[in-house]
Amino acid sequence: MPDDTPIVHEAPAIFNSKTRPQSADDEISNFGKVNYLEVTRHQHDQRLDNFLLNRLKGLPKSHIYKMIRSDEVRVNNKRCKAHDRVEREDVVRIAPIQLATREKPIISTEFAKSLLARVVYEDEGLLVLNKPSGIAVHGGSGLDFGVIEAMREVTGKKYLELIHRIDKDTSGLLMISKKRSTLKVLQQHLVDKTIQKHYLCLAKGQPTLNEQRIDAPLLRYTLASGERRVKVDAQDPQAKESQTDIVVHGRFMVADQPVSLIEAKPLTGRTHQIRVHLAYIGHAILGDDKYHVHDKTGVHRLCLHAWRLDIPGYKSITAPLPDDMSDLLPESLKLPE
Repeated sequence: MPDDTPIVHEAPAIFNSKTRPQSADDEISNFGKVNYLEVTRHQHDQRLDNFLLNRLKGLPKSHIYKMIRSDEVRVNNKRCKAHDRVEREDVVRIAPIQLATREKPIISTEFAKSLLARVVYEDEGLLVLNKPSGIAVHGGSGLDFGVIEAMREVTGKKYLELIHRIDKDTSGLLMISKKRSTLKVLQQHLVDKTIQKHYLCLAKGQPTLNEQRIDAPLLRYTLASGERRVKVDAQDPQAKESQTDIVVHGRFMVADQPVSLIEAKPLTGRTHQIRVHLAYIGHAILGDDKYHVHDKTGVHRLCLHAWRLDIPGYKSITAPLPDDMSDLLPESLKLPE
């Protein structure tokens, strides 16, 4: 059972000239020594684990949690937990990290330009990117970098944070905050379920109903290999309530196999929700190597695209269906607007 007692924030200890804390907005230059980072308004109210993940880019999550448990990280000279939240002017002490010297990821000019060209919406607080399939939203698990690290590098902006996540193999709309205030507002909208996400996907078979709601609880579990999966499980008390509305926009054939173009609107935000729900009703997504292993269409990408966002206070934001999905559609099929 997690300890929900909030961290006690006290005035930072007095540091001598050799150990004055550096701003947490600045990159750490030497991981081999003790580092003291002063929390700024940009990190105020972040969970400690997220604060460290953003400062210690490339370090595995497991290593960061081990550092916290081993008392190698302290806040205002106090022991802390991963879920504690840091406040402005807190001082976070990070013990030396004994790892091989890590270089900043090399972002090619061509890749940088391609990402910037995929920005479909931007204002003073929000940036929305049409993420390509096959690129993770953040580094880790053997990846040097993801979309967020690349965007920080190519824009030169010190503050860019993911508002939510989409799977590596899913393409489409990804919200990134440019201001802490925007992050908090939009994440609260996600908690309150007042942002509606619309996905387009190509699915096996042809549902009889044009519209239906899939209401099936989802349970996360781990394979013997250590890979995480999700399944429908109405019996396990750990399973979480999950609902997805679907609308069929077209029925056709791909490689002599019956296929449908489906719009999916998740009403809850569970891991792999759309993929598992569609597989559960017998209409798994084409190219899904986790939940549709016997796909006979020969499609080599996950045909799931984050197509439209309806955000309170904003006009609807859309991202066109990528070519490798639209090329599979018959010319006569009209896409939803």
